Amino acid sequence: MDNEVTKPPKMLTIREIAKLGVLPEHALRIMLKAGQLPALYVGKKALVNYDKLCDLLHNLNAASPISQFSK
Repeated sequence: MDNEVTKPPKMLTIREIAKLGVLPEHALRIMLKAGQLPALYVGKKALVNYDKLCDLLHNLNAASPISQFSK
């Protein structure tokens, strides 16, 4: 039997994440619409897994967008 206690994910709304200063609200909404955010809908409201979002942003390759324009 597993004795590990898993903590529930920190789920925040788009507006709450934007207030934290991670990304602007508009950018988060564009990412949500494109399916790039780890989100769960509760009714019409999207709740984003904040921990997974931070991991996603941390693991981005900063050189990839620039390399698209250098060709």
